[in-house]
Amino acid sequence: MFFSKWWRLKKAGILGINARNLEFVQRLNNRKYYPFVDDKVLTKSLAEGHKIKVPKLYALVETEHDNRKLDKMLKGMSSFVIKPSQGAGGEGILVITHFINERYRTSSGKLLTLNELKYHVSTALSGAYSLGGHPDKVMIEYLIQFDPIFEKVAYQGVPDIRIIVVKGFPVMAMVRLPTQESNGKANLHQGAIGAGVNIQTSITRHGVWHNEIVTHHPDTFNPVEGIEIPFWQECLEIASGAYDMTSLGYLGVDIVLDKDHGPLLLELNARPGLNIQIANEEGLKDAYEKIHDKLDQNLSVNERVAFVLNRSK
Repeated sequence: MFFSKWWRLKKAGILGINARNLEFVQRLNNRKYYPFVDDKVLTKSLAEGHKIKVPKLYALVETEHDNRKLDKMLKGMSSFVIKPSQGAGGEGILVITHFINERYRTSSGKLLTLNELKYHVSTALSGAYSLGGHPDKVMIEYLIQFDPIFEKVAYQGVPDIRIIVVKGFPVMAMVRLPTQESNGKANLHQGAIGAGVNIQTSITRHGVWHNEIVTHHPDTFNPVEGIEIPFWQECLEIASGAYDMTSLGYLGVDIVLDKDHGPLLLELNARPGLNIQIANEEGLKDAYEKIHDKLDQNLSVNERVAFVLNRSK
């Protein structure tokens, strides 16, 4: 039975974690460029230099001295996101939706005092959420007002779009939908749903939830299939442009759709996970083969995206 399952996965072109590390991460990603994706402050700066839209940075807390002035940084602000610059897996992100009765309300409904916010920021500065536990910086940035297209399939959080890019070619995509279990975060490891996306039509497929196939959101009971994602070509252009921006040949590009600002680059990942294959019922090996003959051609972002959208299925 095990051999039969393994053979079906191999035949489908499914990429395992060891093959991902050897054939994609190590071969296509030069480690000297990792800071471009591991440091969100640097990512944001690079994106702005390449005319790629990102959520606005309101303030940057770099030291405990800065943290003591947090009240001045937040003056007049009732909604924002606190995010460790080098955080991974959504850890340490605090989403503030309202300011009421001298307290900050999180997306989960919890009320925090200013001192509690300062404690959280101090914890992040110490490196509690950063890769390798290194001292970190903390960003305070614009809170995404997500596009209503996802209103019926997102629970108390902001959904995002993950696009896998190989040497500038978008090859696979999914939309990550927050759930009650994930505490409103679009993180599959914390219980969010990943719904596959037909990369040529922008229409969602079924979802994957804890490695199981699902067709409906567990909290809203609405179908995750059949949603046509707006601004799709612009999303693909942002994803493709991330390769030129970072020189990393294998990337996970996370994009959010804001109802006022359209697609915004949220962050990048040089070691993207593999559940996206289950959500799309397609292996990354097969997706790679579809663009292989074009990899050595010096194509622009527009040319790469046009090839992906117009190639035969």
